[in-house]
Amino acid sequence: MRFNRRAILTSALAAISTFASHAVTAQTAFPTKPITLIVPAASGGPTDTVARLVAESMGRTLGQTVLVENVGGAGGTLGMARVSKSAADGYTVAVWHIAHATAPALYDSLKYDVVGDFDHLGRITDVPMTLVSKSTLPPANVTELLAWIRANKDKATYGHAGVGSASHLCMLMLMKELGVQINGIPYRGTGPAMNDLLGGQFDVMCDQTTNTTNQIKEARIKGFAVTTKSRVSSLPDLPPLDAGAVKGFEVSAWHAMWAPKGLPKEASDKLVAALQAALKDPKVIERFASLGTEPVKAELATPAALKSHLSAEVPRWSAVIKAAGAKGN
Repeated sequence: MRFNRRAILTSALAAISTFASHAVTAQTAFPTKPITLIVPAASGGPTDTVARLVAESMGRTLGQTVLVENVGGAGGTLGMARVSKSAADGYTVAVWHIAHATAPALYDSLKYDVVGDFDHLGRITDVPMTLVSKSTLPPANVTELLAWIRANKDKATYGHAGVGSASHLCMLMLMKELGVQINGIPYRGTGPAMNDLLGGQFDVMCDQTTNTTNQIKEARIKGFAVTTKSRVSSLPDLPPLDAGAVKGFEVSAWHAMWAPKGLPKEASDKLVAALQAALKDPKVIERFASLGTEPVKAELATPAALKSHLSAEVPRWSAVIKAAGAKGN
């Protein structure tokens, strides 16, 4: 039997090439290691809660652990600065909220462009906020609370998660509507702020339902109103501020996911798909509902929709912050 050496050599080279191609694909397929999800706030707060729920679900979809790392401080700008400077390989992402849109107005020396230095992966949830107080504060309803704030403006205090945070913005808007200024106490996240509210260290706070729902239900703090235009299913007894106490008042703490600018298409596509799958996960939906929120609609959980939303939010909140004369440290 005669062998065609050229044909055998060609076949062998083709086999080697195919094997090498498969090996390279196997080595580079995303993801091949755990992913770090940065939360630019302290652990135990509302954004931390949202991030951990989403991270667990995304990890199941991606087949890799998504590790949550808290990097708080400076209104979230420390954590987002770190993300902006991380390798654009898909292994570092962030979950943050409305404060990302407030940073340009608050920090003159911001070291990143909130729109241009990130890949926008998608919105997650728009969390309603609640007006709450320490359990020993005298008012029994929202009308009495607002009257108490006006009467005690020189000594009343409120806590918030840092300059430019959702809890800070909510109170800035409320004080503007009431025509008063009360003393604010900044914390490194609403987790620490909630601990001090439970201890009676300050009077009032406007915080996300993800951080207040259980505390209100357990009567550890007082709940007075929600900041959405309709009632929240998890706290049906709380009226909207818009229902009469402060007509037209509406604030929600929208959350979203970002990554460093310039992700490879494969990494971007898989992260977006995993995020969208998480927002359809029955466990995530159920847990969100217990905290007074729900995933955004599918058309909002996209890169294009998030970029458009953020681009509109930056000038909107810039006007509010400049009118209040607020500045970050």
